[in-house]
Amino acid sequence: MMDTSNTDAASWIVHTVPGFPKARTGYLFPPAEVQKGHLLICLTIKEDQIDTIAMTLRIATPLIYYNDIPDAQMNTRPNLRKLVSGESRLTPPLAVTQDTTTAAAQSLKVTIYSKGEKSRYEIYRRVLVKKLKTGIKVWTTRDKILQSDCRILNRNIKLVTSPIAVDGHASSLESDASQWLISEPGNKFCVIDKPYHKSQTKEPAMAVCIDDATIFGHFNGIGQNVENCA
Repeated sequence: MMDTSNTDAASWIVHTVPGFPKARTGYLFPPAEVQKGHLLICLTIKEDQIDTIAMTLRIATPLIYYNDIPDAQMNTRPNLRKLVSGESRLTPPLAVTQDTTTAAAQSLKVTIYSKGEKSRYEIYRRVLVKKLKTGIKVWTTRDKILQSDCRILNRNIKLVTSPIAVDGHASSLESDASQWLISEPGNKFCVIDKPYHKSQTKEPAMAVCIDDATIFGHFNGIGQNVENCA
């Protein structure tokens, strides 16, 4: 979302809430989702970062269900224009990494990782562990194929056990729609749009990682218990 007046302001919302936001109307949180765990991150950015973010989204090929961006704004942002029109969905590169920052005086460093379905990459091991250069602790549903993996020193993938406690409230994998991880060691927190399932190797996927000790500390406390790892 961008402010189309003379104010240099925009926001990027990364979330798990179904149907949010509604176009040109109010939004009512779905009653069926009240008992589920959800994650919503709102990043305030400068408008010159919009095209950087759009480039990563092009690789992840999201469904664009609505836009009312003026042509004047589109014409100065080639990646945004191609994203909205669906251009170059299946062309290289197979994966991209882009850095951006929030607009606050004490800005947060945000790194976006995305990979296309043609890459056949498994985003947790092949992209995130490789790029972060650390082990990770992951909160996500898991299938019977991908499991905790501690075979590579300092590049472990440890799965957080269910349930977790969020501000005193229990949340289980069955009732939580979010997928996130924290680096081990380090101060990185990432939210991922696909679960730790083998099937995502054939799908586009994206992760948004924030480098901040306070945010990391919050989720590190939530994810302190992990499965046995071999």
